[in-house]
Amino acid sequence: MLIIRDLMIRGFRTFREFRQSGEGISTNILADRLRKLEASGIVTAEAAETDRRRVNYRLTEKGIDLAPVLLELLIWGARHAATGAACAQIEQMAKHRQLLLAEVRRRWQERDPTPLQVQGQWRWS
Repeated sequence: MLIIRDLMIRGFRTFREFRQSGEGISTNILADRLRKLEASGIVTAEAAETDRRRVNYRLTEKGIDLAPVLLELLIWGARHAATGAACAQIEQMAKHRQLLLAEVRRRWQERDPTPLQVQGQWRWS
């Protein structure tokens, strides 16, 4: 779920970005999870346009359809666990669910890797 979250919210695309996310996932586990997500049709691997040797990961339509579920899990987790997320941010997410989900889908359709959250501020309005 963290890989899917990072693709949707943080705009991560490369193995290196996932590796440096601070989650502490080992290289072999990350590679295995990406392969499994790809085999499940949730993620696709594409060669980067600027450097064909570099691989960018992207959610498939099946993957982006997980956005409502993931959003509810993020809200629930932040309300019931020590996540470090500010209460005001969680309430903004909960209050503006449809707007946030529309922005996630727009960014996916337009292949816009801009993170939805930068320095604690949501960027969807």
